[in-house]
Amino acid sequence: MRVYISVDMEGVAGIATTDQTVRGGHGYPRAQELMTGEANAAITGAFDAGATTVTVSDSHGTMDNLLHERLDERAELVFGTPRPHSMAQGLDESFDVALFVGYHAAAGERGVLSHTYSSLFGAFKLNDATVSEAEINALFAASQGVPIGLVTGDDVICAVADKQFPNVASVAVKTVEGWTAARSMHPTAARDAIRGGAASAVTTAGSLRPIAVPPRLIIELAMPVPTAAELAALVPGTERVDAITVRREVEDPRQLLGLVTVWSNLASSAERGRLALLSR
Repeated sequence: MRVYISVDMEGVAGIATTDQTVRGGHGYPRAQELMTGEANAAITGAFDAGATTVTVSDSHGTMDNLLHERLDERAELVFGTPRPHSMAQGLDESFDVALFVGYHAAAGERGVLSHTYSSLFGAFKLNDATVSEAEINALFAASQGVPIGLVTGDDVICAVADKQFPNVASVAVKTVEGWTAARSMHPTAARDAIRGGAASAVTTAGSLRPIAVPPRLIIELAMPVPTAAELAALVPGTERVDAITVRREVEDPRQLLGLVTVWSNLASSAERGRLALLSR
């Protein structure tokens, strides 16, 4: 029984502000501890339920947030960026189930620190529907024949998971009070719930099925500034919809994640250039 766990930060209990989720913020070191605690809870639950191998993907920001020396030594860790499959790096057909821990709502939707892949992206749509990272990563998992067994985060993303992923175990560790405000469970209680959810997901993995992958995949998103859209439009096959919006059809979820990785880095580069001009 091989289990894949993708761990983000914004959906972790006790986290609700940008100061916590951005490297250099005063709250960031504590957020690393909270994130590592929930990762360990999911790892423990997976092994308790019979997992033989657990691979963890550090899936937040620069993707090197988890405290390695405090992570359960039975798990292996994928970390660092950029990487072609972003939050799902290392997930392939050899895994029996995928667990998403610390996830959050989509860009433009109500949710704690809601965004889709980059806080610099505006509206993020797939086939004209607003989508979250959980849904896109689940499509990639499905392309590898892997179902989603668990989603944890705020109440909004858990409601999305319950609707989109058949028979998923969802654990809402906090309730949305605002974009940077939440009513949260105590970290210990959240970890207990996540441990149980992970165990349930692994126990029932054999009865889970991957979601369906649409025959066409058209991604459309808003860049932070026109310069970023100009750069993104240089990717062959990309259409520039307006000053900041770009659209492109991709062949499969693998190509979709690769494109998101490229566009995210272009957005960051353009934003750094804009800030450099403003500081002069």
